[in-house]
Amino acid sequence: MVTSYNFDFCHIEIYNDYIKAVMKAGITVSPEHNTILLQVVEKHFKNKPFVYLTHRINSYAVNPTIYLETAKIKNLVGFAVVSNDPKQIMQTKVEKIFFGKEFKQFDTIEAALNWKNEIIKKYKD
Repeated sequence: MVTSYNFDFCHIEIYNDYIKAVMKAGITVSPEHNTILLQVVEKHFKNKPFVYLTHRINSYAVNPTIYLETAKIKNLVGFAVVSNDPKQIMQTKVEKIFFGKEFKQFDTIEAALNWKNEIIKKYKD
């Protein structure tokens, strides 16, 4: 891990080629949260391909329109959701429609990281 951040709505860990986020219970992820994501991306991944991994261990809501803006981050090449909760799996199917880039759900962090490695390889020189 390179560094981490604790925000009022989530905990983010920064790695070499991905972000791992754990949202706090009870929040609703909305477009305003994208501003913070953009600042973190600009600081740590400027012109470098990366994957966003969200580990959904808490119960929270997502406004799926957030992905319309998130997808505009040019160097964000994939989005991984880690959860084996049936409600989250259904929610992921809806969210994917709004993203327009690589977007996949996994049962384990290990599976998500293996997928991340494959995606990143496509964008390396």
